[in-house]
Amino acid sequence: MKSYIYLQTVSLDKRENYGITYQARKELHKAVRNLLATSAKILRGPFADTFSTVDVEDHECAVWLLLRKSQSGDRAARLQAVQEMSETHHWQDYQYRIIAQACDLRTLIGLARSKESDLRFFLPPPPLPSLKEGGLWCFGGNGLPYAESFGEVPSATVEMFCLEALVKHSEISTHCDKIEANGGLQLLQRLYQLHKDCPKVQRNIMRIIGNMALNEHLHSTIVRSGWVSILAEAMKSQRIMEASHAARTLANLDRETMQEKYQDGVYVLHPQYRTSQPIKADVLFIHGLMGAAFKTWRQQDTEQVLTEKILEDEGRYTTCWPKTWLARDCPALRIISVEYDTSLSDWRTRCPMERKSIAFRSNELLRKLRAAGVGDRPVIWVSHSMGGLLVKKMLLEASKKPEMSAVINNTRGIIFYSVPHHGSHLAEYSVNIRYLLFPSLEVKELSKDSPALKTLQDDFLEFAKDKNFQVLNFVETLPTYIGSMIKLHVVPVESAGIPSFEICLLLDA
Repeated sequence: MKSYIYLQTVSLDKRENYGITYQARKELHKAVRNLLATSAKILRGPFADTFSTVDVEDHECAVWLLLRKSQSGDRAARLQAVQEMSETHHWQDYQYRIIAQACDLRTLIGLARSKESDLRFFLPPPPLPSLKEGGLWCFGGNGLPYAESFGEVPSATVEMFCLEALVKHSEISTHCDKIEANGGLQLLQRLYQLHKDCPKVQRNIMRIIGNMALNEHLHSTIVRSGWVSILAEAMKSQRIMEASHAARTLANLDRETMQEKYQDGVYVLHPQYRTSQPIKADVLFIHGLMGAAFKTWRQQDTEQVLTEKILEDEGRYTTCWPKTWLARDCPALRIISVEYDTSLSDWRTRCPMERKSIAFRSNELLRKLRAAGVGDRPVIWVSHSMGGLLVKKMLLEASKKPEMSAVINNTRGIIFYSVPHHGSHLAEYSVNIRYLLFPSLEVKELSKDSPALKTLQDDFLEFAKDKNFQVLNFVETLPTYIGSMIKLHVVPVESAGIPSFEICLLLDA
């Protein structure tokens, strides 16, 4: 281990060497020598060695002992050291900095994933390199100025499109290597800092870093670029989406306690930190058409008239009840929420070539969930709208693949919230409503009395009865606003029900 101490040079004039300045320098050099001798003996010597020959205060020994323990060959000892560090709140600033400067990669990540860790454990990111000629996006060519030349498109909008393109590229391992090699980690960090007032931009950036973290050979580069300190701070955010994106990235970086990998769109709502609590079951939340991993499961829309009431009692209102309420009531669960892109119309599709059928999506999600360890313990599925169709298709597909048998064998129950088992009237509105002039593939697949949906329903009913799955079905009774133009009963009662099979409950919603 090398340490560098920078001090001002001492004058060679002997007349200046006997005053207060000289004595102060002499004492400082003595302290530095003692510190370096202590670190060398503790970090290089056996952990059981005594420190009788080391001239150091007792409280200093604790810091170096924990550092030594965190680098032990015994995994249990390393985990205990990280836990003890994270629970320490009485140290001076410089002691936290000693840990920050001397700890290894896995210790730093472990501290970032420990709930009680002090943010002083994390050094600020290194200075970013100066911009090359060509501007902020020069590493990707001149695409940004070229796009802006087409018309009056705000630069923020074009930047968002560029980020969304990078999200897709980051799902491919070889493309992650190119992003890193061309300075992408630093570019994204600069964008993250420039857009502190734009959570959507920051979330897309963290999606990219989270995808890159799936590649273990990039871990050291990600850590050295300073991203861990940014993620550790984001983990403590009160904004559920920001904290969840950071938690996913850090979980992918943490190979000390995690075997699972969370691919793009798979978010752990609980537990987001390291925990000694044994996980007894997984609960999976799958949203539907135009939904999202977080907003679908909000308590309610916060209309202006409700604002004051909500602010008075924030503890009773939540923007994501699975994380806020379910995790509190059932801490022994791992709660996962899945996100995938959907669209009502191809007019609004960002990438028209990316049209994904229910069959394609189900296979994609099944692969991602298995990589996250779904199937290793009992599973309960919670789905809304089109998400329920995906769950049925995933289970049927899993039953045909021996490598997915664990998902079937550990499925204990399924909850359907307003799922169009027999289709929806939504696609029929495409003829008369300009907004749905070109309905998306998702909408077309939800056509009322669709033969494909009937086959899916019949196959699932037979399969579920054979496996004795417990099924609970909720049916909505009120229409839903789709934007400001359409008020529609998306899933009528006759479509959402599954007669003679499951418990069916009507919701006044």
